[in-house]
Amino acid sequence: MVRILVINGPNLDILGKRESEIYGNVTMDEINNELKKAAALKGNEIEFFQSNHEGDIVEKITSTETDGIIINPAAYTHTSVAIRDALSSREVPVVEVHLSNIYAREEFRHKSLIAPVVTGQVSGLGKRGYFLALDALMELADEK
Repeated sequence: MVRILVINGPNLDILGKRESEIYGNVTMDEINNELKKAAALKGNEIEFFQSNHEGDIVEKITSTETDGIIINPAAYTHTSVAIRDALSSREVPVVEVHLSNIYAREEFRHKSLIAPVVTGQVSGLGKRGYFLALDALMELADEK
């Protein structure tokens, strides 16, 4: 059994209610429910965590036993050295996910502080990005 931790950063708790032209109408609960089913089909366990607070995200990264992490740091992608350092302290595969294509948006979003310390990144594929990340992490964790 592979244990995957999914972390979502600020404002993802209001996904489906804000900027639908960028993020779509799907809610985080809907994505999480679908991810849970996808993980369970392969006999794996998945845990979800969302916070608008940087320190809470750092503590979750460093305190949770897991075989892999999917993280959408949201706005913290571009600003959080603390989250970057927490992720780099973990010896598990990590996939950074963004619903929108951060490289096709405002210039300040083009730089991810997280990307250099993660296994991979999926950007711009909407909710599909979470499922690609899940598949990759289950496969990577099985290889260990």
